[in-house]
Amino acid sequence: MTTRIKVPAWRVTLFWLGAIVFVLFAIHLLGGVLLPFVAGIGIAYLLNPLVDRLARWRVPRVASAAIVLLVFFLILAIIIMLLLPLIESQVSQLATRAPQALDDGRQHLQQWMDRLQERLSPEDAARLREMAGSWAAAALGWGAKLVEGMLASGVALASLLSLIFITPLVAFYLLCDWHNFTAHIDSWVPRHYAVTVREQLGHINEMLAGFLRGQLLICVIMAVYYAVALTIIGTSSAVVIGILIGILAFIPVVGALIGFLLAIGLTLVQEPTWQAAIAVVVVFAAGQGVESNVLSPKLVGDRVHLHPVWIIFALLAFGKLFGFLGVLLALPAAAVVGVLVRFAMGRYLDSPIYDPDHARRKKRRG
Repeated sequence: MTTRIKVPAWRVTLFWLGAIVFVLFAIHLLGGVLLPFVAGIGIAYLLNPLVDRLARWRVPRVASAAIVLLVFFLILAIIIMLLLPLIESQVSQLATRAPQALDDGRQHLQQWMDRLQERLSPEDAARLREMAGSWAAAALGWGAKLVEGMLASGVALASLLSLIFITPLVAFYLLCDWHNFTAHIDSWVPRHYAVTVREQLGHINEMLAGFLRGQLLICVIMAVYYAVALTIIGTSSAVVIGILIGILAFIPVVGALIGFLLAIGLTLVQEPTWQAAIAVVVVFAAGQGVESNVLSPKLVGDRVHLHPVWIIFALLAFGKLFGFLGVLLALPAAAVVGVLVRFAMGRYLDSPIYDPDHARRKKRRG
């Protein structure tokens, strides 16, 4: 009979902390190389259920992976080809009208300032002008930094286009060998903790699958809704705004807020009336109401315990630490940390540190 060697808790904690630190350091060190691989893993994760289904229909695994990937990228290419001319025309239209729109906006703002100054004392008016000047300077500084960051990102994105063929290859090889890949990872887990780790990985997989697939569908629905609704009420560049809201819908509230500010600004420049503003407000209120009360509960569900504040923090933190790669990793990382925190809290609430009497009663029952 073999005796089980009990490993001290502090050694176990050090092992897992060391593993986490090593992974984060490797991501930081290899961030410029990992992007196509992370994208390939994400595509393989999303498409693997379809490949499994084809494999169950006795289609060879390699052929299943090839068919699913081909259909996926074909649909993506068709969507891009259909939308690109429309987006290009709307962006060109917006660029042509921008100088006139800015001039109209400046005139409306000046008229509003003139009416306000008539009601204020000279001292208050001077203070207001000084405050507006400082805000304008701060806004210009922020805008300059934003443009600089976008230009830097554009250069980085141009260099990443050369890796566009790596992502499909990574996704294809992973889909062909997905079960062997996951079995290898499982074989590396310390045997004493294998059951617990598999249980927590199951929770993470359930959360990620529910969130990502549901949220992707919500993004598409919201993009189509806002593009059509804003076009109906006459907002210029409605398709561009709708697509932007759809892309940013992963970030709770932020995507809709940015889209609302853009839509209300463009609409009021075109038609500075209360009716136009109310129409935009109604469109966004209806969109957010449907998303919060119908789409999110139905498509994402209560089983996904990712709080909106936690998602926003994860996106900002990982984006700051690892750039665009961090944005891709933010949601999986948020899911992993959320599951681990709940697991740790469950162990803590079941420990003598939290309630010694409960631990003694549990020990006597055991």
